[in-house]
Order: sequence, then structure tokens, then C-alpha cells
Amino acid sequence: MDVREALLKAAIKAFSEAGMRGATTRRIAQEAGVNEVTLYRHFRSKDDLIDAALQHFARQAQLRELPADPTDPRAELIEWSRAQHRDLHRVRSLIRKTMGEYEEHPGHCVHGLQASTRIAQELADYFRRLKRKGLASPDVDERAAANMLLGTIFADALGRDTMPERYPYSMRDAVEKYVHLLLGAIGARPDTHVAVRVSSEK
Repeated sequence: MDVREALLKAAIKAFSEAGMRGATTRRIAQEAGVNEVTLYRHFRSKDDLIDAALQHFARQAQLRELPADPTDPRAELIEWSRAQHRDLHRVRSLIRKTMGEYEEHPGHCVHGLQASTRIAQELADYFRRLKRKGLASPDVDERAAANMLLGTIFADALGRDTMPERYPYSMRDAVEKYVHLLLGAIGARPDTHVAVRVSSEK
């Protein structure tokens, strides 16, 4: 790992744990195993470093693709949603810090929002493909459906450890429940492995 990448990773860790004020250049440099002089050779300021680190982190966010030709919506959505949930839960501290400091540092949220937009678009496109194959109701608003599922996963991933009474089931079971409800809402059959075709005839 080169020095720049080490500094980016150290900045993410420090920011996740202590926020903007607590993530001092001294702390970041120590975490990266370098001195502050080296840090300033790569970045003009702490703000530049944090911004670059968040941008780097967002680029690394894996865009998990859903099948181009859906055949098993229940299994496909559960697998995809569990992966999204794991990713969000793993970086929940970073997300909380970024959102909590939005008023003071709104630019730091931009990179995460760009990654979120790509993910939402992938899911909406998948719902559009389900409609074309007759595996979902033809009048489903795919963007609303995508927002509903992603919003639920996001709330669970961030709120599970702070509001445990709201989540009496495991993360694995939770995702299955959310997908089950979503499939019902879009006119698919959540109780079967392969969704039943929805007739467009009245």
C-alpha cells in the first residue's frame, strides 16, 4: 500500500471514530504510520484529505448488478439486498458521522450520495425488467419501489445497534421479510421461488 492510500484509509477510520474535529492530522498521520510533514506533502489541508478519502471510499463502493434477465425475483433480490445490507452495516459509523456533520460540511455527503444514486438506479432498472417480463404489476413505479426497499435496508443497517428493540429478528431474516413485503407490493408472488406472471389484462 502506498503512502497516499494509507493516508486515505487512515482518514476514513479517524473520521468514522471521531468526526471532523476529532480526526486531527496528527491522529491520521499516526494511523497511517507517517509524520504530519508527509501528510501535507500529499494534501494541502485536513479538509482536502477527508474529502479525498470520502471520494475514494465512494468509488470503491461495489455496484452489485442484478440479473439482466430475471428468472427468480425472490432469490435474486434477497441475495442482492443482503449484500447491500452488509455493506451499509459495515460502514454505519462513517455514514452517521457524515450525516451528523452535514450542516457544517455538506460537501462530504456528495460522494456518498453519488454512490447511492447508482445503486438506486440499478435496482429501479431491475424492477423495470420485471415489469417487461410480466413478473411485476405493469403500473408499478419502479423508482418508488427501489426507494422503499433501499430505505428500509438503510434504516435497518444504521438503526439495528442503536434501536435493537425495533429489530427482534436477525439481519438475515430481516432482509427476507423486507423482500417478501416488497414483492407483494409490486404484484409479484413472494411465497414462490419464481414470481407468477402478472396479467396486464383487465
